[in-house]
Amino acid sequence: MTWTAPTGAGAPDVAREGSSASNPNSSMNASPSPVIDRFEVVAAYGTGIAATSYAPAGEPDAVVLVVPAMGVSQSYYAEFAGWLAARDCLALTFDYRGTGRSLHGPLRRAEADLVTWGRQDCGAMLEAAAARSGARPLLWIGHSLGGQLLPFVENLGRVSKVITVATGSGYWRENAPWLRSRAFWFWYVLVPLALLLFGCFPGRSLRMVGDLPRGVMTQWRRWCLHPKYAAGAEGDAVRALFAAVRLPIVSLSFTDDEYMSARNVEAIHGQYTGAPVTFRRISPADVGVQRVGHFGFFRARLAATLWQDLLLPALR
Repeated sequence: MTWTAPTGAGAPDVAREGSSASNPNSSMNASPSPVIDRFEVVAAYGTGIAATSYAPAGEPDAVVLVVPAMGVSQSYYAEFAGWLAARDCLALTFDYRGTGRSLHGPLRRAEADLVTWGRQDCGAMLEAAAARSGARPLLWIGHSLGGQLLPFVENLGRVSKVITVATGSGYWRENAPWLRSRAFWFWYVLVPLALLLFGCFPGRSLRMVGDLPRGVMTQWRRWCLHPKYAAGAEGDAVRALFAAVRLPIVSLSFTDDEYMSARNVEAIHGQYTGAPVTFRRISPADVGVQRVGHFGFFRARLAATLWQDLLLPALR
């Protein structure tokens, strides 16, 4: 997937430890500004995962864990998390190890792969979310990769509902046409060469995807080259993990997604054979906008349409 993320660290990081923050977007000012707090969760083997909470002024009605896409910093979801907090949700964002604020030391020395991101990083964040939720509903909103890692999270049973946004399998031959025409060169030439030369994937310099640890890019390449994606590349054990997910899943995907085709979306959700899945395939015209794409759902300019009219009903 040769995308330019909205710069893995591209959106301005508005979080200030222990502070309140206002947002110029009027759709987010329905309630007092959320209290924003940076903190760190210690995952397995002592790895620090940088996280941010967005708390409403009063007691929250629910807790929402926002699980990021590949190469996208948690700062990209700041306005979205603030909007959730303004609607009485406690929202949590984070960076996977080896990325964003969770990068400790040189990228080429970062030890991580996708299974580690799911099992350890998402698992630790889910524990943190559960500790804050009490008896309240705990919801998982996964953007792209954030909807693919569910099978690797051992404590997933605490989640009430999963909403995936622009999540698909990633198999390159089924990508949307724009991406498919570039994927062969990316996976067979650029990625192996970059890993050989740099010991990591310097995506920000290449303006593709984002900076990623070697282990993440190596495993992701293997997944994207297999027709069954993760379940095929990793074998029967991972296929069984997908089937073991029992949570209700709402899939939100977009007809103008430049990376994920309808087939990609169907393929990854088809792996969740034990989960009830509701598909919502939306065109920009359906919600009165010109473009959504792979990243647009989380942009504040679409708050009045996608967040208010599409997401809120799905959260209930």
